[in-house]
Amino acid sequence: MRKSIIVVGSGVAGMTAALEAADAYDVTLFTKADLAQSNTRYAQGGVAVVIDAMSDPGAPHLGDTIESHVGDTLVAGAGLSDEDTVRILCAEGPEAIDELIARGVPFDRHDGELSHGLEAAHTYARILHAGGDATGAGIAYALIDRLRESTVTIRERTTVVDVIVEAGQAVGVRLLDGEDVRADSVILATGGAGQLFPYTTNPEVATADGLGMALRAGAVAADLEFYQFHPTSLDAPGNFLISEAVRGEGATLIDVDGKRFMLDVHPDAELAPRDVVARGIAAQMAKQPGIPVRLDATALGAEFLAKRFPNIDAACRAQGFDWGEVPIPVTPAAHYYMGGIRTDEWGRTSIPGLYAVGEAACNGLHGANRLASNSLLEGAVYGTRVIEGLNDPAPLAEFDSDWTAPIALDLADDPDGDDVNRSDLQQLMWDAAGLSRNGEDLERALATLSEWRAPVATDAKSAEDANLLVVARAVVASAMARRESRGGHYRTDFPESDPAQAKHSSIAPQHA
Repeated sequence: MRKSIIVVGSGVAGMTAALEAADAYDVTLFTKADLAQSNTRYAQGGVAVVIDAMSDPGAPHLGDTIESHVGDTLVAGAGLSDEDTVRILCAEGPEAIDELIARGVPFDRHDGELSHGLEAAHTYARILHAGGDATGAGIAYALIDRLRESTVTIRERTTVVDVIVEAGQAVGVRLLDGEDVRADSVILATGGAGQLFPYTTNPEVATADGLGMALRAGAVAADLEFYQFHPTSLDAPGNFLISEAVRGEGATLIDVDGKRFMLDVHPDAELAPRDVVARGIAAQMAKQPGIPVRLDATALGAEFLAKRFPNIDAACRAQGFDWGEVPIPVTPAAHYYMGGIRTDEWGRTSIPGLYAVGEAACNGLHGANRLASNSLLEGAVYGTRVIEGLNDPAPLAEFDSDWTAPIALDLADDPDGDDVNRSDLQQLMWDAAGLSRNGEDLERALATLSEWRAPVATDAKSAEDANLLVVARAVVASAMARRESRGGHYRTDFPESDPAQAKHSSIAPQHA
């Protein structure tokens, strides 16, 4: 009798895992919306990878190596990226791309060769893209087609509310309607947590569900203080993402007087690491209150912009911006979670039988700040590895010297408290745990969060709100514990990095 696997989530990581397992396991994939609703679907920039076939003489990637990709990733990670997991990503990336192409992903080509672009903090132009700025959609829809052709049982618009743990082992999941679904292994691939904040490039489904469920189940989480805020979302309703690739093509950031202010912030100016650019924009916005900074792409020309970035072009025009002629207003927004459920390089968590992969997981790959366009590659590479890891059901290894001892997280609600209101939680998190933090604000935030109560999960939204509350508490507790600034975690009361704190943080529920 074949073993069974439950996969929760339908981004590149979840769908890759399901497809990799389909021939050897009975696989059921749950997703709370339709298959296409994921952070993957909305990813624009592309996939960072070094492929030997990219050897076109005189091309901008000439001389690129896997070692260079490793080095760029480690630099972006601000001293916290785990080198072993980084090397796995970069070395196994080309094979993962070959598999995506075999599964029908239509990466853009020029003269028959894969096209590639440059993004911030990359030494070489190594970013593959599809449909110009629709790479995530190209990947998502290709994998959806393969998934529907496979033997995987697909349950769309089905909300998973908890992981079932018996005798210390994950044995299945509980659904919103009370149904228990059993399996030999559970893989959480639920994506990010952008809805912790009022301003985010993430879709509405990114409500930290996997992380919330894992914490309630007693799993250890890691690096939850590190959240990446994308520097350039359109300053308009919806915070539409303006890809890093636009700056890679030569667009610049200007202040109210038309001056390139990032030249005074970092030697790489607009192509500095994301956390640096995001804080640079926030600081400039504070100097010109009420007036956003602007992204000037006019030198690239309207024709080029429409061809290279068709989705961004359409979004700008829909908001009344002719970005080929006039600079557009941009602002930072919550974008990507470096932290997540703690895993090893095989996706194993601290609970036997429970696995996590993609943005929901944290294996140390991204450190304190993710390198642009490594996320889709992570889903493809580690979505494959997590199935290989099923052959060894042991939980991840004990903590080593690169990880701190877990912070104790109190999950108890105030029985007399009010049910959490999502808008209030989002604004609290933006003010206290957003681009800049300090101890006083974090302490007040944690006190407020402890006064709120998780709602009973009677519908999808209340289930999401329960996850957002437990994760918000974990984020604030983690941010309080790291008394330094590093990557996506910036504290105004501890503005410098402390070499003694160059370790991954960990947090675990008290009842674990």
